[in-house]
Amino acid sequence: MPELGLEPFVHPDCEITESTFGRYCEIGQGSRVQHTVMGDYSYCDRMCDIANAEIGKFANIASFVRLGASDHPLDRASLHHFMYRSAYYWPDEADDAAWFAARRARRVVIGHDTWIGHNAQVKPEVTVGHGAVVAAGAVVTKDVAPFMIVAGVPAKPMRERLPGPVAERMMALAWWDWEHERLRAALADFRALKAEAFLEKYGG
Repeated sequence: MPELGLEPFVHPDCEITESTFGRYCEIGQGSRVQHTVMGDYSYCDRMCDIANAEIGKFANIASFVRLGASDHPLDRASLHHFMYRSAYYWPDEADDAAWFAARRARRVVIGHDTWIGHNAQVKPEVTVGHGAVVAAGAVVTKDVAPFMIVAGVPAKPMRERLPGPVAERMMALAWWDWEHERLRAALADFRALKAEAFLEKYGG
């Protein structure tokens, strides 16, 4: 296991562009992360493609996940990127800066303590709420409520991860904002207690 700390642990063959990472973050081998903010303790596994994303704390992102998949202009004469990556094709022509700025503004938001399953996609301008789970292979095109489990193409709600009142108490407790030392002190209870019992002990 890598030793995680204040600096992100970035595995080999990653491409990181204009992104920032919190404490105890890990970026899996071969992943590409662009124009993204990743909160403390969050990680992605191998071969992820993440762009234009705001990722909370304690996010669990499985291998081959794509967040913020880029799109093409459906209303123009062509779909091809020669229109906006024009400098690739003509040395005297600049790329379309306005197109890229508009794309980067379409942010994906991933909440705290989330799980994005293997090979799932979350489209631009979609929010996945705190505590939610996106099943493997799902394509998320609409916002996901906190503590909801979604699956399918397109993704649809399957069931609540925690009952509504319990989920509300967990969000009020906001343990993901605890200091590192407090997390360590509560580690045995994180391991042993069900959500309701944890909330009873810690006042949520």
